[in-house]
Amino acid sequence: MYDAVVIGGGVVGGMIARELSRYDISVCILEAENDVAMGATRANSGIVHAGFDAKFGSLKAKLNVKGSKMMPKVVSELGVKYVNNGSLVIGFSEDDRADLEALLENGNKNGVEGLRILEKEELHEKEPNLSQNAYLALYAPTGAIVSPYELAIAAIGNAMDNGAELKLGFKVKKIEKQKEGFKIYSDNECVDAKIVINAAGLYSDVIASMVGDNSVKITPRRGEYMLLDKQCANLVSCTVFRKPNKMGKGILVSPTADGNIILGPTSENIEDKEDKTTTAAGLKKVATECLENLSSVPLNNVITSFTGLRAVGNSGDFIINSSVDGFYNAAGIESPGLSASPAIAEYIVDMIKEKYPMTKKSDFNPIRESMFAFREASIEEKNKMIEKDSSYGKIVCRCEKITEGEILRALHQNPKATDLDGVKRRTRAQAGRCQGGFCSSYIVELIAKENGIEFEDVTKFGGKSYINYGKTKGAKGND
Repeated sequence: MYDAVVIGGGVVGGMIARELSRYDISVCILEAENDVAMGATRANSGIVHAGFDAKFGSLKAKLNVKGSKMMPKVVSELGVKYVNNGSLVIGFSEDDRADLEALLENGNKNGVEGLRILEKEELHEKEPNLSQNAYLALYAPTGAIVSPYELAIAAIGNAMDNGAELKLGFKVKKIEKQKEGFKIYSDNECVDAKIVINAAGLYSDVIASMVGDNSVKITPRRGEYMLLDKQCANLVSCTVFRKPNKMGKGILVSPTADGNIILGPTSENIEDKEDKTTTAAGLKKVATECLENLSSVPLNNVITSFTGLRAVGNSGDFIINSSVDGFYNAAGIESPGLSASPAIAEYIVDMIKEKYPMTKKSDFNPIRESMFAFREASIEEKNKMIEKDSSYGKIVCRCEKITEGEILRALHQNPKATDLDGVKRRTRAQAGRCQGGFCSSYIVELIAKENGIEFEDVTKFGGKSYINYGKTKGAKGND
């Protein structure tokens, strides 16, 4: 029996598992997909919000501001890219001043540091590519950007390095409350746990209902994005928002931690928790509103588009509670969930410790070597790494300049990549302008070799997402 089981391998579940791994208990993470960071964590804006818009006194406000302050230390320990680029909420006329000043006042009450209003001249000096219609803005210097899936992978990897276990492909079908703890079933396996933490994102309502808690209701909210090539990196330096509304923070223009520019998201409540399709109407909306924000947007440099689904709860706030003894919800963690994730983890673990005392490990190691150690090294350091391991001297992905050594490391470092998208999330190989057009075939060969499987058995993202039918000169029916 595990002392604690975390259901959900996104950034919130990952942070909770890492926090639990500080203690002398057994921890297991259950993830329904074939890899971690496959839900909302995989497809969102990557913004570490300052915390000025969440309602004063709410969990969102408290945990957003705390999480934002914690994030620099967390990413330093986990070796994850993070940029404190600041954020702007722009207004287009004097009529918008009252709304921005209300955000300023709310942010001050929430404890956000350095907030101020920028008038037009200073605003355009800071962001010269803004539309001339941009009249003023609320500036939040503590706003930042991070890669959400890199953060989740690193947090879970660090938890595993400190003793936590990860079970992939474990789709929870039933939970039975026992005299002591719970039995958690998938189609072909059962796990016992004294404590269960529900961090299942879009399915956290389904998981809660399995223990008789029907108070949690989750609505999927679809958000469509476009991503610009790195050559557009100077388009903006801050994250540029429009005024928030009841459906979220609106369509933004922002740098990413990897050097691209992200545009979006739209905001549409839907019923299907698996509908991640992009639409012509949605992408048109993204383009139209971004063109209102900026003097021009190089849409000819869009290298990909995608859709993310946010888990919107029915309370208007994060749902962090325990309605069943030993069972804890971390549900409805929509934006600013990424920003708040380190604080959510501490909050949940503190709740658990009130009833289940735990002793901290003496040998917990919070440090995880960066997935980008090679590319961030000096020339001298790179040469030493290549002398030690020649695979670091072979470029596989030309767009992102990713070496074979980095890909091999991703295939062996916790949690291990097993498919093309898993390699992409860990290394950025295939994430450049050609989107894997040149490098993916060689990466498939590496995955097959390192996992002892056939070339044809390698998938793009697990399941039946097979890429290859056979070798060109060996395909059936080919003489």
